[in-house]
Amino acid sequence: MRPRVEFPFLASFFLHALVFAAAVFTVRADGPADNLADKVRRVPGPGVAIPDDARHELTEGVGQLSAEIEALRSSLTNQPALLARLPDVQIFHKAVDWALRYDEFFRTNEVKAAREQLVEGRKRAAALRSGTTPWLAQPGPVALGYVSRIDGSVQPYGLVIPDTYAAGLPHRWRLDFWFHGRGEQLSELAFVSDRLRNRGEFAPANAFVLHPYGRYCNGSRFAGETDAWEALADVQRLFPIDEDRLVVRGFSLGGASCWHFAVHHASKWAAAAPGAGFSETAEFLDVFQNEKLTPAPWEQKLWALHDATANALNVSMVPLVAYSGEIDRQKQAADVMAAALAREGMELTHVIGPKTAHSYEKAAKAEINRRIDALAALGREALPRTVRFTTPSLRYNRMAWVTVDALGAHWEPARVEATVAADGNNLVARTRNVTAITFELPPGLAPFDVRHEIMVELDGFRLRTGPPQTDRSWKASFHREGTNWIAGPLPENSLRKRHGLQGPIDDAFMDSFVFVRPTRRPLNAVVGNWASNELAHAAEHWRRHYRGDVRIKDDTAITDADIAASHLVLWGDPQSNTQLARIADKLGVRWDAKGVHTPAAGYPVDRFVPAFIYPNPLNPDRYVVVNSSFTFREYDYLNNARQTPKLPDWAILDVTQPMTSRAPAGITAAGFFGENWEWKP
Repeated sequence: MRPRVEFPFLASFFLHALVFAAAVFTVRADGPADNLADKVRRVPGPGVAIPDDARHELTEGVGQLSAEIEALRSSLTNQPALLARLPDVQIFHKAVDWALRYDEFFRTNEVKAAREQLVEGRKRAAALRSGTTPWLAQPGPVALGYVSRIDGSVQPYGLVIPDTYAAGLPHRWRLDFWFHGRGEQLSELAFVSDRLRNRGEFAPANAFVLHPYGRYCNGSRFAGETDAWEALADVQRLFPIDEDRLVVRGFSLGGASCWHFAVHHASKWAAAAPGAGFSETAEFLDVFQNEKLTPAPWEQKLWALHDATANALNVSMVPLVAYSGEIDRQKQAADVMAAALAREGMELTHVIGPKTAHSYEKAAKAEINRRIDALAALGREALPRTVRFTTPSLRYNRMAWVTVDALGAHWEPARVEATVAADGNNLVARTRNVTAITFELPPGLAPFDVRHEIMVELDGFRLRTGPPQTDRSWKASFHREGTNWIAGPLPENSLRKRHGLQGPIDDAFMDSFVFVRPTRRPLNAVVGNWASNELAHAAEHWRRHYRGDVRIKDDTAITDADIAASHLVLWGDPQSNTQLARIADKLGVRWDAKGVHTPAAGYPVDRFVPAFIYPNPLNPDRYVVVNSSFTFREYDYLNNARQTPKLPDWAILDVTQPMTSRAPAGITAAGFFGENWEWKP
C-alpha cells in the first residue's frame, strides 16, 4: 500500500473555488495585524459581562465549595487514597473562581456551565465524604484533576472511560492521547465543561482517551509538556493502562503537540497520528502567518529544540500516520515533514482528505482509524533491535534502550545508531557529537548469553563489558577521554550539562520552581524598579498562559527544603536579594557593586542586568535562574509556532531600554554556556 493516501477528486473548478474561499477565511482569521509587535492584542482577551445577580450567586457558590474542600482536606488526612482525589473536586472550584476573578466568562451560556460545575463539585465532595468516588466507575467522558509539581496548582484533564471497562478485569487497556486545538478562550471553565460531555474527535472502543488541558494553549511546550506526563501518571494510578499500547494523536494546535511528542518521545508510542498543526517554526510562520523572521542567532539555534523536522530521524522509531485536508494551509506541516523524512530515507504515510480545509474528511478519518487501530493492537516493539535517533539537547536524550549522557556541543545535532546483534553477545553503535552514552536493556529483554561478557563496538572502539544479569537485564555506560571511548560513566560530581540541567532559561519551568523576591535595598533604583516590574509581569503571565499561581517567597524565607526541591528564580541583584548574595561568586556571570562582568566585557551596574540559568551551587541537581521567567512574550502568544525560547543560557539586558511585547529590555549580548557550564565566547 502506498504511503500517500488520497481519495477521489471533485471537478477542478470546484477545487479552485474552495482553495480561494479557504484562503480568504484564514487570512481574515490570522491576518497581518497579528504581525505588529507594537499593537498586540491581549491573550486571553477580556470576557463578557455577566449579570450582577449571577456573579453574586456564583461567588457565594465558590465560597461554599471552598469551605467544603478545606473540610475534606482535614477529614481525609488519614485516608490518602481519597485525599488524592480531592483535585477532582478542586477543578470545579478553580474553573468558576478564576472565571469570576479574572473576567474569563467568554460566552453568556458559561454562567449556566459554572452553575453546573459547582453542583458537580458539591456532589463529588459529598461522595468523598462518604468514602466513594463514583465518577471513576462510570463509562464515558469525565473531568479529573491533579496537583502539579511545577507550581502546586490544580490542573484539569479529561478522560474517556471505555464502555467495556469494569474494575478488576484481568486486562490492561490501550490509551490514546488527544491534544486539543488552539482556543484563546479555552479557560478551565470551558475545558471542563466540554470534557464532561464530549467524547472527542476519536473515541475508539476498548480504549481510554486522555485529553490533557496542557495548561491552556502552548502547543504542549515546557510546562504544557510536563502536564501531559503528569496527567498520564494520574490516570495510571487509577486504571490498568498498557504502556505498550499508548497512542498519541491531535489536530491543529493539537497536531503540533502530536508532532512534538511523536518525534521527541518516539519509542514510547505504539502509534502516532498528527493532523495539521505545525511541525517547525520558520517555514510555517512564512506560509501561514506571512511573517518574515529575523531571529537572533541564539533564537534560530533554539528552534531545533522543538522543530520536528530537525529531529525527523526519530520517526524511524514510531509508526506514524499523518493527516491533512487537501486545501488546508496547515498541510504544510506534513509536507515539510515528508521532505525531512525523505532526507533520512523514509517515506511519510500521509492520508489526505480531498477538497477539505481545516477538518477531518469522513473517509480519510475512517482510514486513519483503520491504520491506528491495527498498530495499537500490535503494540510497540518491546525491544527494537536497532535504535536510531537524533537530538540537539540533553532535554530529549533517550530513545528506547539508548540514553545520551553528554554531548560534544549543545544545539548541534547529535546522532546515534545502535544495533543488538541477531546472534552472539555483540552490540554495535555509531555516534556523532556524543561524548557519553548508556545502553540499558530491561529485565527479560537482553538477548544475550548470560554466561559470557558482551562486546560493544562503539565508533570503531571494541570494549568488553560484563555479561547480562540472570534476570536477562543488562546495562553499560561509556564516555570519551580525548578521542577514545572507555567503559564506565562520567564522574558523578563534575559540573557538566546533563539531562534536566542543560538549559536554556525556559527549561527551568518544566519542573518545580519558586520565585525569590528581594527584601533589601537594590544596588540602584533603575535596576530595582525593573526587577520589581518584571517579576510582577512574569507572575501575571504565568497565570494567564500556564494557568497557575507562581509560588513567591521572600529571600529571607527560603529554606533548605526549597533549595532541595525546587529551582530558585532569583529576582533583583546581589545587594537586594540575600539568596543571590550567597552564591554570586559561584555563578557563570559575576555581578557586584561595580557592575556585571563576563570574560568578554564589563557592564555598568546602573544600566545592565544579567538574566541567566546555572546549576545551583547550593544544590547542583537544581537550577538557579536570575531575573527571568519563560522567555517568549505577548507577541508570541498570537501564533503558537512563535512560542520558542527567545533567550539562551545567558543574556545581558539594558534596562534603560523599554520592556516590549518581544523582550524584557534591550538585549545587549546573549549566548550559551559550554558543556561544563563554562563561559563560551
